[in-house]
Amino acid sequence: MPQHDGSYVLLSNMYATAGRWDDVANARKLMRDRGVRKEPGCSWVEVENKIHVFLVDDTVHPKVQAVYNYLNQLVLEMRRLGYVPDTKFVLHDMESDQKEHVLSAHSEKLAVAFALMRLPRGATVRVF
Repeated sequence: MPQHDGSYVLLSNMYATAGRWDDVANARKLMRDRGVRKEPGCSWVEVENKIHVFLVDDTVHPKVQAVYNYLNQLVLEMRRLGYVPDTKFVLHDMESDQKEHVLSAHSEKLAVAFALMRLPRGATVRVF
């Protein structure tokens, strides 16, 4: 009986890719029943000699609301320039607009947006 979250996530993602949403739900239920928890996505970036950590759907970072506002502005500008989000990799059974939200709340995007807000123009952004 696997106890590592990665085994269950991989199985769930394979089912989701195939559109087998009942099997996705069963795999996630099996995780809950066995007490296996998925570690949340986490990214960090160094700005002004300080490490800033962001989680998926972050609500904890002190500047997170400003980050979400900045990201929303960026997405509006990108759409104006022709960007269309690719939601096929959001492996959840949900509406398209919800999938777009999931994409915008990734920890990596939050870290990059924060760095773009705070670093000088042209500075290298490294997200870990």
